[in-house]
Amino acid sequence: MATEADDLKFRDPEAAQELAADIERQMERIDHPVEIMHVCGSHEQVIAKFGLRSMLPSDLSVTMGPGCPVCVTNMPEVDEAVALAEAGTTVATYGDMFRVPGTVKSLADAKAEGAAVEVVYSASEAVEYAAAHPDEDVVFFATGFETTAAPTAAVLQADPPENFYVLSAHKYVPPAMEVVAEMPDTDVDAFLAAGHAATITGYGLFEEFVDEYDTPVVVGGFEPLDVLYGVRRILEFVESGTSGLDNAYPRCVSRDGNEAAMSAIDEVFALTSGEWRGIADIPDANFVLREAYAAHSARRQFDVDPVSGDGDPLTEECICGDIMAGTATPEDCALFGEECTPQNPVGACMVSDEGTCKIRHEYGGHPEL
Repeated sequence: MATEADDLKFRDPEAAQELAADIERQMERIDHPVEIMHVCGSHEQVIAKFGLRSMLPSDLSVTMGPGCPVCVTNMPEVDEAVALAEAGTTVATYGDMFRVPGTVKSLADAKAEGAAVEVVYSASEAVEYAAAHPDEDVVFFATGFETTAAPTAAVLQADPPENFYVLSAHKYVPPAMEVVAEMPDTDVDAFLAAGHAATITGYGLFEEFVDEYDTPVVVGGFEPLDVLYGVRRILEFVESGTSGLDNAYPRCVSRDGNEAAMSAIDEVFALTSGEWRGIADIPDANFVLREAYAAHSARRQFDVDPVSGDGDPLTEECICGDIMAGTATPEDCALFGEECTPQNPVGACMVSDEGTCKIRHEYGGHPEL
């Protein structure tokens, strides 16, 4: 083939057309609908922003699964952060968590009522804030997948200030992929895995999944050509009727990943079962601090007693969980673009820049370009 992963340029319209033509021919040979699920908000941004769905055959579906860390952060976890802020601690968190609703209110609501909430861009910035404000108890509301769990682990290994604590809502993606693969309402033929997470974990992590579920997995990058190449590689597996694992992002991802980062994660965190908002209680999918780091655990050092409520009645109509599981689209939601907009989000999928609903609201779904 003229276009291989090692030869890709970041933006090359001719190469994109070549890949699209390859995909068209593959689908003609396969002669049945194919559903690919990617598990990354960054992939969805690229697909939507560059109109890639308009380049794909109509019988090829590329949908987003539970790849938005903000979206899968459970409402009681937000309630915990709000309770800590209202009790007098300073809560530092990423900007896309600021407006995510809990069962009663968001951190933005708590700040508007006088609580101390700081938006930070990294775990290390939260540590710097704690060091500069030694009279404050500073809790870092830590969210995200493996890519952000690693820096959280690193700052805890580096002997942070005594007034620095972590409220972990970090999530681990592979068990969620297993849940989606087992859902009776999903019919996923293959997965396009997130390249940045695999930069940490390595692509070898998916070998067991491929064997267990007999489903192809291809790790892909985040340029338009990366995505198209990843789709083409997936269709090679589908066409041959085999499962398999491939790394379509070799400039960043290796089989074993970043061993130092994984060592840090393993030292600092243990895995436990936990609820992913709107999806399920997933075994071994939540990162919690190990006993050795209990001195910096917000859950161990503070009496976290969040007030839980029924939430906004509109949230009962929100179908974010179904959207993240790939069994519904934003257009299936009666609230989408009406009661629920980026300016007035009802569900977490409309809050984060990686949320399916916010991306769909900004760029549309399947444009005719």
